[in-house]
Amino acid sequence: MRSLFTNRRRMALKQVSSSKCFGGLQKVFEHDSVELKCKMKFAVYLPPKAETGKCPVLYWLSGLTCTEQNFISKSGYHQAASEHGLVVVAPDTSPRGCNIKGEEDSWDFGTGAGFYVDATEDLWKTNYRMYSYVTKELPQLVNDNFPVDPQRMSVFGHSMGGHGALICALKNPGKYKSVSAFAPLCNPVLCRWGKKAFTGYLGTDQSKWEAYDATCLVKSYPGSQLDILIDQGKEDEFLSDGQLLPDNFIAACTEKKIPVVFRLQEGYDHSYYFIATFIADHIRHHAKYLNA
Repeated sequence: MRSLFTNRRRMALKQVSSSKCFGGLQKVFEHDSVELKCKMKFAVYLPPKAETGKCPVLYWLSGLTCTEQNFISKSGYHQAASEHGLVVVAPDTSPRGCNIKGEEDSWDFGTGAGFYVDATEDLWKTNYRMYSYVTKELPQLVNDNFPVDPQRMSVFGHSMGGHGALICALKNPGKYKSVSAFAPLCNPVLCRWGKKAFTGYLGTDQSKWEAYDATCLVKSYPGSQLDILIDQGKEDEFLSDGQLLPDNFIAACTEKKIPVVFRLQEGYDHSYYFIATFIADHIRHHAKYLNA
């Protein structure tokens, strides 16, 4: 293991692993997070092009129960990222080991379920700041330590992470060149997962929830150019169960004239088999804007 140091903040990054893949390197690093007040791991893929110059960077946000490992080991994204010359960064989904009462009690709240919000409730607000982590601290860390162009950045994700990707793009007009999602939670203020998480992290005032709901955010989006791609499996149990609510998001986008390509994929479920099938399309979608 070796350590890297930023020039400005001298924040140590400890390399956990490194494996050659499609001519590039799939690495995992650990660091002490300022936002989350705990040790965090994140994965970064450096394509062959990163050896000779700065590359665009694409952030992947994973879903409930995932770590940084799920995406890098199951999605099969490496070949497309290598070919298009994209650095791909995949963080964990929550703080870990913070010894907060109740953080390990359920799979859809607490550990592995940070929901990409900055918590305001007393029990959670010190550590559960995943929104600030993925939009500020992590990009700063990546920009300081890897050969990336900070002006060329995009975001995508799956399920809870699809929700995360959409809100990151919608809350920061112009910051991300493009956004896409697989089976995202599109309207969490109205679904059981969202209501549970938002109540726990943000309290009972539902007006505060809307700041982290893609369908609500679209309605006040200022109209900066944003091209959204969403893939959704038609046999996804969480679609039929009312957890994802893509129709609400599409209606809001249509009303605001925000371009969204929504593809309902016949026969596919919510799993990484579904993601692996269409991941190259999503990498291409982002490369079109990142390499423009």
